Amino acid sequence: MSDVIDLTAAERRMGGAVESVKSNFATIRTGRANPSLLDRIEVDLYGTRMSLRSVANIGAPEARLLTVTPFDPNSLKDLERAIRDADLGLNPQNDGKILRLPIPELTEERRRDLVRMARSMAEEGKVSVRNVRRDEMRDLHELRKEGEISQDDEHRAEDELQKLTDGYVERVDAALADKEAELSEV
Repeated sequence: MSDVIDLTAAERRMGGAVESVKSNFATIRTGRANPSLLDRIEVDLYGTRMSLRSVANIGAPEARLLTVTPFDPNSLKDLERAIRDADLGLNPQNDGKILRLPIPELTEERRRDLVRMARSMAEEGKVSVRNVRRDEMRDLHELRKEGEISQDDEHRAEDELQKLTDGYVERVDAALADKEAELSEV
């Protein structure tokens, strides 16, 4: 392959897509307490939308319990509302100082819904990886058209890019398989 063709940018972007999928998977609730379940929750406080993490400490003192301790005790009601509205199936218990979030057992129907959600997230990740491949293929074609690389170099780079794409799609599939196994644990 020619020295002109460097796929590190494509590799970095594909890796970012895989990491994005994994972080999205972390926000899908399983049967155990994990503070990352609350990562996507935003709260309206002081006239601004803020992430729950920026206005409270989140802990997991037990396997099936999360606690949310606000930095400002006056915001407890707003935090409680935001968690209820997030549609995570959690019912906050307010004791006036902290919110306790017991993590209920997942029903079979809810497990199927969460697996469907995980598969959708994985598909979005695969599309992102394929979009990187498409962009790089277009760039390679432009380089060939401008005479900066030979046709052989273009084909070798395309083969390398396809292998790279396949590897990152496999990583997304492996992360999905792990999440599905985690969701099916009783």
